[in-house]
Amino acid sequence: MSASAAPAPAAGGRFFTGFTRLCKGLAVVLLLAHILVHLFPSAATYLTLIPARTIPFAWNLVTAGYIEQTIPGVIVSIVGLLLFGKVLEPLWGAKELLKFIFIVNLSISACVFVTMIVLYYITQEESYLYTPVSGFYGVLSGLLVGIKQILPDQELNLFVFKISAKWIPSIVAFISVAVSFFMKEVMSYLPIILFGIYMSWIYLRYFQRRLEVGLKGDPSDEFSFSSFFPGFLRPILDPIASVFHKLFCGRSARPEGTGQTLDGSQFPGSGSTEANRRRCGFPFSLIVVAIHH
Repeated sequence: MSASAAPAPAAGGRFFTGFTRLCKGLAVVLLLAHILVHLFPSAATYLTLIPARTIPFAWNLVTAGYIEQTIPGVIVSIVGLLLFGKVLEPLWGAKELLKFIFIVNLSISACVFVTMIVLYYITQEESYLYTPVSGFYGVLSGLLVGIKQILPDQELNLFVFKISAKWIPSIVAFISVAVSFFMKEVMSYLPIILFGIYMSWIYLRYFQRRLEVGLKGDPSDEFSFSSFFPGFLRPILDPIASVFHKLFCGRSARPEGTGQTLDGSQFPGSGSTEANRRRCGFPFSLIVVAIHH
């Protein structure tokens, strides 16, 4: 979707107005969840992601993303949700935005759970099994990826800098990794943020239904994996990205015998790109299929 088709974010006195009903409702959920954990600390045991207790408490794969345990965390999450949702919901619709948040949140929790189990077996450090992990930062990072997709050339004023929206997810990832070397407490948020960026990109790249063109996903070069990195790195990253593409999608793309017009061009939704999407994203696709049904 081009930037010209999307409205620019509100400015001036309207910057903090016009929030959608869905985002205000989710903001209330974040606030109430924070108050609940603050008043009843033992609730965190059942609502946050603790890998050693995820079985049988599997519901924490869903609830962990909505639990902010600090006051700054809940403030940042609520403000970010309201602002980003105000940009995305008019274009996606409330149903699609809610589905995006649910899928990305669940995918992040599943990835964090597997990562912590693997790290435990590698290091034998029990802290990976028993440290509570929670927070809405992963979904916020995913919403930034959505803004990158629909408003890639929109310039945002950050203090004295003007930065294109397409670089915001990359900057967030870079700063998070850099700060984690100096602040140990940031390490608990790092996998949530990184998986939030990656899993949201997978969903938007391969699975999101685009009704205006009758296709799923966004195959444009401007939204490729290498687009998250500076141009001079792309010749190095594209071959690496193709390896992971084949890992997720199976066989590499190849022309199909059907779906072509007489002049050799492809009908919309046919050919190797759409066929590849149908194979992509395992096990991520299992979550998407479950939501559609």
